[in-house]
Amino acid sequence: MASNRVVTRAAGRRDLSRPGSSGRKRRSGPPGLTPPGPTARASKGVFLFVCCSVIIIPLISVIATSLADEKQINASGGFVLWPSHPTLQAYTTVFENPVVLHSAFVSICITLVGTTLSLACTSLLAYSLSRPGTLAHKPVLLMVLFTLLFSPGIIPSYLMVKELGLLNSYWALLLPVMLDGFNVIVMRAFFLELPQEILDAARVDGAGELQTFWRIVLPLSKPVLAVVGLFSAVGYWNNFFTALLYISDTTKWPLQLVLNTYVVKQNSLNLKFIPGHAPPPPESIQMAILVIAIVPILVAYPFIQRHFKKGVLVGSVKG
Repeated sequence: MASNRVVTRAAGRRDLSRPGSSGRKRRSGPPGLTPPGPTARASKGVFLFVCCSVIIIPLISVIATSLADEKQINASGGFVLWPSHPTLQAYTTVFENPVVLHSAFVSICITLVGTTLSLACTSLLAYSLSRPGTLAHKPVLLMVLFTLLFSPGIIPSYLMVKELGLLNSYWALLLPVMLDGFNVIVMRAFFLELPQEILDAARVDGAGELQTFWRIVLPLSKPVLAVVGLFSAVGYWNNFFTALLYISDTTKWPLQLVLNTYVVKQNSLNLKFIPGHAPPPPESIQMAILVIAIVPILVAYPFIQRHFKKGVLVGSVKG
């Protein structure tokens, strides 16, 4: 009988601890923090809605204007939020222009090659700085940290590129921005968090440092590689100022310089229009070039989104 009373009391305590029972309710959220009230949650919702509207509405306007006809653009004052008769004539006209196509091809090649080189150099340097006993470990780490505090400036950088004979060369767009001290520190912090037992087991099995780096470290570092790769790709794709400094040959211009010439400076494109059709309005052509410049980054981001949050958090907590 005594054992039955103990079981009954224990079952009663379990029932009271269940959510929704007549006992004390379980607190939601982290311990020690008071959950926000309805007013605070409504304020957060309004704030997020305003922030999203500020970002999304201009993007929708750019896409809608590139698809609108001249009559609707003139009636709406230059920007359209919803095209009544959407047409792809502006995109057809832009893609038939060799200047835009060639500049887009140049930007794609620079982004792919530059991102690959940046990831290779950054990961190798960060891994060597994360391993104890590396030759000149501390001086190299101090040099990397020094670049975070002091930049060489425009004129010394231009003179260095000129002395190396890289003016009007695609290497002038790749080499000066290939290594970034911030990315090296973030990746080194991620490598330091890897379990040391795995690296020691690889060494016991006879793997060298390069083999361990290629077969053990890199497969475990996909989040930070995705984050640093995205940072590098966005930087290379939007690299306007470096191209403006070092590239004077218009046949080697990337897409961002074409954007600056034909969208910001309002210069006219030497376009070939479709016979039998009215030429698209200049506003549609400018917005079509903007969309072409935005789409590659928007397409690439969802593929690395699942690694993005983990890579940013883990790599940025400890330096």
